[in-house]
Order: sequence, then C-alpha cells, then structure tokens
Amino acid sequence: MFELTVEVQFSAAHCIRGHPGRCAQLHGHNYRVVVSVRSERVGQQGMVVDFAELKRVCLEVIDPLDHTLLNESPVFAEVNPTAEALAQYIYGGLAGKLATTPFDGVQLGRVTVYESERCYATYWE
Repeated sequence: MFELTVEVQFSAAHCIRGHPGRCAQLHGHNYRVVVSVRSERVGQQGMVVDFAELKRVCLEVIDPLDHTLLNESPVFAEVNPTAEALAQYIYGGLAGKLATTPFDGVQLGRVTVYESERCYATYWE
C-alpha cells in the first residue's frame, strides 16, 4: 500500500457560537490542511498520482473558504466552524473529486486541519 500526503493552507476568521471562553469572539487562523490518500498500485509513470494534481483538487475544495468569515458560509450555518467541522467538510469535498480520473484506484485516507502549530483535528471514514 502506498500513501501520499500533501499540505495546503488558507486563512479565515470564525467565532464559535456558544463557546464559554475567548473562542466565542471573532478571531482568525492560518489553517494548515494535511491530506493523505492511499493506493495499492502505481501507474505507468511509477506514481499513485501526481502531487501537483492532488494539491490542485485540495485547493479547489478549500479556495471558497480562503479569506472568509466561516460563520457566514452556508456550510456552517447550522454547525460551528470548528477544526473538526472543517476537516469533515474538506474530506467530503475531496471524496467526490477523487472519484474521477486521474484518481482511479486512489482512496482518501484522512484530512487533518491545523488551527495552530499544536492544535489540530483529523477526520477519516
């Protein structure tokens, strides 16, 4: 089994509705998103998938979130825009994109969203 990992970044603001502390206040993060995929085989070029192609689809999913107030996104109208919710949302967006060529045989492994250097959430199915 092969596992490939790419990292992308975006910046956004949010507040956590109902939080008893400072996170209830509007604040921002420079999010780091780590995406891992896996496959049992490589293609004719000896790669599972080109890193640039994997990064491109990751950016397609997160670009609508970049430099926004996450709370105003319809995605987070009912759900707080926490690192957990972001990881799950990004995972769902990527799952659909990986079901197309050139990702034949590539399975989404996990998505990790870092709010800071030492605080992150991971989602996988």
